[in-house]
Amino acid sequence: MGSAALGGAAPARAGLAPKNGVLGSTFKPCGGFMLKTTPKVGRSSVCVRASIASSPQKQYSAKTPAVKSGEEVRIAVLGASGYTGAEIVRLLANHPQFRITVMTADRKAGEQFGSVFPHLITQDLPNLVAIKDADFSDVDAVFCCLPHGTTQEIIKGLPQQLKIVDLSADFRLRDINEYAEWYGHAHRAPELQEEAVYGLTEVLRDEIRNARLVANPGCYPTSIQLPLVPLIKAKLIKLSNIIIDAKSGVTGAGRGAKEANLYTEIAEGIHAYGIKGHRHVPEVEQGLSEAAQSKVTISFTPNLICMKRGMQSTMFVEMAPGVTVSDLYQHLKSTYKGEEFVKLLNDSNVPHTRHVVGSNYCFMNVFEDRIPGRAIIISVIDNLVKGASGQAVQNLNLMMGLPENMGLQYQPLFP
Repeated sequence: MGSAALGGAAPARAGLAPKNGVLGSTFKPCGGFMLKTTPKVGRSSVCVRASIASSPQKQYSAKTPAVKSGEEVRIAVLGASGYTGAEIVRLLANHPQFRITVMTADRKAGEQFGSVFPHLITQDLPNLVAIKDADFSDVDAVFCCLPHGTTQEIIKGLPQQLKIVDLSADFRLRDINEYAEWYGHAHRAPELQEEAVYGLTEVLRDEIRNARLVANPGCYPTSIQLPLVPLIKAKLIKLSNIIIDAKSGVTGAGRGAKEANLYTEIAEGIHAYGIKGHRHVPEVEQGLSEAAQSKVTISFTPNLICMKRGMQSTMFVEMAPGVTVSDLYQHLKSTYKGEEFVKLLNDSNVPHTRHVVGSNYCFMNVFEDRIPGRAIIISVIDNLVKGASGQAVQNLNLMMGLPENMGLQYQPLFP
C-alpha cells in the first residue's frame, strides 16, 4: 500500500543542533537499494516480546521517556498511496504533535499527495518519493503501510532509533515457521520478529508503550480478539466450536487493481473468500491460544461486501458450564469500563457498521442463541481506522508517551 503529498518537499531544518549529537547522513543497503539515514549512535534496540497472556512485569523494559506536551514528532509514512496510508494522513491532520516529513510511494514518486488523494489536497505535505530516495534524518517515527512481504527488509534497513508501527502482516506471527507456511516464503528479518510487539492496544497496552517495533493487528483479528480474548481468559467460553462469520468493506482488499474487486464482480452481492485458509486465521488463533494458554482452533469465513468501509464479525460460541449470556456481558462490561474506543452496547442494541464509520471505535454486544448453552457476539469496526490506521496512531501515541486518544477523537460519520 502506498501514499502521496501536497506542496513542496519538506524544508531543511537549518540551524538546528544535530540530533543525538551526530552530523551528516549515511547510506545503508536495504533490499537491493540504499536508504539514506542518520548514522547509528550506539543505542541498541531493546528486545521486547509480548503475548496476550503474558505478565507485563516480565515482558517489557523500563518506561520510554514521554514526549513533552507540544513537542513535535516527525513522521514518515511509507506506502502512502494506499488506503491505510491515506487514512494515516487524514487522521494526523488533527494530531497536534505528529507532523509528516517523509512520504513514500514508489509508483507515484514525484507526485503531490493531493493529486493522488484529492480529498486531502488542503494538507501541507511533502511530495511523494521512492523509498530508495527517502531521507530519514528528519524522522522520529515511521508508519509502514507497505504490502505484506515487502516490509521486513525495509524495516531492517531503517535507523534503529526510529519508533516503527508496521501495518502489514510481516511481524504479526511470532512463529517464523508458521509465517513461512501461510505467506509462502521464509521470514527475512527473524531478529526483528523477536523484538516486535503485537499491537492490540486495549489488551497489550503496557508492552506497546515500551516497544520500538509494533506489529499492528489485522482488521479481522482486531474485531474478533477484542471480544473473545477477555472471555477466554476468564474461562467463560469453551475453546471448541468457535465459529466466526465476518464481513468487510471492499477497502479491506487494498487499492490494487484486481479483477475480483471490480464493481461488476462485487456489486449487489456478498463474496466469500479464503474459506479454507485466510491469512488472518493464524493471527487470530495465536491470540486466542495465548489467552487460553492452550491451542485454540477456529472456523472462520470472511466475506467481501459491497460497501467501501466497515467490518462486522459475528462469533458463535459455546459457554462454559453454568455460565450465562449475562455473565459474558458483565465480564466484557467490566473489562472495557473506561475504555474510550471499545464500547459494549446497552441491552439488545445491535452493533451496525454504519455507526462506526470514520472512527476508531469498536462497538460490540452479546446475545443469547436459540441453541441452549450458546451465545452470539457481534462486533463492528471501521476496517481502515480501528482495523488499521487508527489503531496504528493509537499505538504510536503510546510508544511516544502521549495521550492514547490524541488525534483520534473523530466521531463516526452518519448518515
